[in-house]
Amino acid sequence: MSLEQTLAEIRRGTEEILLEDELIEKLSSGRALRIKAGFDPTAPDLHLGHTVLINKLRQFQERGHTVIFLIGDFTGLIGDPSGKNATRPPLTPEEVARNAETYKEQVFKILDPEKTEVRFNSEWMHKLGAAGMIRLAAQHSVARMLERDDFKKRYKSNQPIAIHEFLYPLVQGYDSVALEADVELGGTDQRFNLLVGRELQKAEGQTPQVVMMMPLLEGLDGEKKMSKSLGNYVGIAESPGTMFQKIVSIPDSLMWRWYELLSFKSLEEIASLRQQIESGANPRDIKIELARELVARFHGDEAAANAHKAAGNLVQEGEVPEDTPEIVLELGEQPELPIAAVVNQAGLAANAAQTRDMLSNGRVKVDWVVVDAGIKLSAGEYLVQAGKKKLARVILK
Repeated sequence: MSLEQTLAEIRRGTEEILLEDELIEKLSSGRALRIKAGFDPTAPDLHLGHTVLINKLRQFQERGHTVIFLIGDFTGLIGDPSGKNATRPPLTPEEVARNAETYKEQVFKILDPEKTEVRFNSEWMHKLGAAGMIRLAAQHSVARMLERDDFKKRYKSNQPIAIHEFLYPLVQGYDSVALEADVELGGTDQRFNLLVGRELQKAEGQTPQVVMMMPLLEGLDGEKKMSKSLGNYVGIAESPGTMFQKIVSIPDSLMWRWYELLSFKSLEEIASLRQQIESGANPRDIKIELARELVARFHGDEAAANAHKAAGNLVQEGEVPEDTPEIVLELGEQPELPIAAVVNQAGLAANAAQTRDMLSNGRVKVDWVVVDAGIKLSAGEYLVQAGKKKLARVILK
């Protein structure tokens, strides 16, 4: 692959590269670069949002570079409040160890274990000691720390900032020094911390790392960042049927964003899929193709081949009452029907206003998956629930 082709693939889905001319220089050197991405083991399971960075690591790995999957077992004990308006509670050592073990198991569904360095930043941070930490803290001022957006907002609104929180960017930056990273990947919410790494490397006489920032993947609602706490996530350890159904349920407007950040299809293949949509293909079919690709990645080809059937079995798992009404709706000349129209025409809401309210508050489900107003249903059979009590088998034809 030429340098131009490599750059095109690396730029794919990337929000910002600092500095791109430095990246080109490093890639042109012909040596294997050290590519770092850190993950704090704050929860036992990874979701698709986490894999955006891991997918980018895989691209570098396929081109012969050394990938470092850094587990922040030390920084996890501090707690990074990035994007938060309050101090994030630190994890216990037991929680960190337990979550880190599951991370190692899950990440190798994407990365090649024989070509991946799995490191823990406690390796060097415990050795650094109190005196070393003080020397590290001396390399940054309070004024500089208050340039970080979340710190700035909390300071101006008189919300407390614990002193240990100032240590987090320094420790993350020191990780880059300890690992002699050429490139560090992170989300756009990590910009400040990533740049601290460059500064500390310069202070240590190292060539500063290139910073590559990836966007935060929108969740099932198509709006907010994917998060387990918001319930808009797809966990990579979830069952094939659940994963399949969730992915197929995403709004059409989100589909290409997910293809760009999650699919391993080439840019040319994705362009071909776009052309199919423009030529009249059903967007649901294209989402099914994405769902099968992702299910295969985390559960294997056989599970992907049976994913549609497994998703259908979710209905049985939901203990549908025998007297659940069956309602047939005509699509007419249109290929799809908006979910709001389905709810209204099926009589699952008192009026259109109630339908809008339930959709905006996450109280409408299709085959047990919460959907929003952007969802459209094509021909088929669905279990539609509105609120706690209204349930119907809806057949669109």
